[in-house]
Amino acid sequence: MKHILNRLINQESITSEEAKNVLVNISAGHYNQSQIASFLTVYMMRSITLEELQGFRDALLELCIPINLSDFNAIDLCGTGGDGKDTFNISTLASFVTAGAGVKVAKHGNYGVSSASGSSNVMEALGIHFSNKSDYLKYAIDQAGICVLHAPLFHPAMKNVAPIRKELGVKTFFNMLGPMVNPAFPQNQMVGVFNLELQRIYGYLYQNTDKNYSIVHALDGYDEISLTGNTKIISNTTETMLSPADLGVEQIEQSDIFGGNSVKDAAKIFKNIINGKGTEAQNNVVCANAGLAIATVNQISHQDGFELAKESLESGKAKASLKRLIELSK
Repeated sequence: MKHILNRLINQESITSEEAKNVLVNISAGHYNQSQIASFLTVYMMRSITLEELQGFRDALLELCIPINLSDFNAIDLCGTGGDGKDTFNISTLASFVTAGAGVKVAKHGNYGVSSASGSSNVMEALGIHFSNKSDYLKYAIDQAGICVLHAPLFHPAMKNVAPIRKELGVKTFFNMLGPMVNPAFPQNQMVGVFNLELQRIYGYLYQNTDKNYSIVHALDGYDEISLTGNTKIISNTTETMLSPADLGVEQIEQSDIFGGNSVKDAAKIFKNIINGKGTEAQNNVVCANAGLAIATVNQISHQDGFELAKESLESGKAKASLKRLIELSK
């Protein structure tokens, strides 16, 4: 590790194979906490390269506990986090709206590191219990349209890193990796990223897979479609710019999608929206993201996906999906 750290501190990059080996060695407990913290800190000071991210991804996928959900043609809706915007749990709500619209969801998530409430925090607060048992997860996605893959249960390699990430409390390259290492290897993916540079890197890496994908970045910094301005979307077929007007909705203010300061605040907002008591701005943001996920899987226009998402939320189908998952996870 000393040799690698010296090179990185000298502004050198490491190869894909070296990056992979570092993560394998971290998971095997070969480095002390100070070395791991230093390694993470380097990537807060400079951009990650395509080769480095690829190596980290390959290591985590190789070391994960895989789950086969290929029968369900599922999608994962997942953001990198780390955009510093403290929104409510948009992609998690959009996941239930997508499931309510009849598109199967394999939701990969974790506790928040740099935000008040991560996906796993809010789902736990709602009464969802996590499992990595294959039979249960298949039954959940079949019955509720969604299953939750809580990252720590599938990535034992991360146990040496988790406490350091928590203590640091800021985004690290693991934020960039989260959406790429879903242990179900879903055929479809909607990913939100926190800057344009990372969106390009994701685009290059996803080009070499056979996935249907949509990678989104709102130009004012959000790792999702925020409707606070324009959003760039890179998919396996096109590269487009989306404005709120394209979906027939008004542009909104940043304050409209603030998620509060605690898990309790986040859970309250989540319940309001899924129970049909969300504001127009909150509902539109959730449905804009769910609509793109639905469109990605069903190969339809984003506008048509948006209408299906609205129907799922307004009819109570999204709520029914959540209720069923809570029942099944008891």
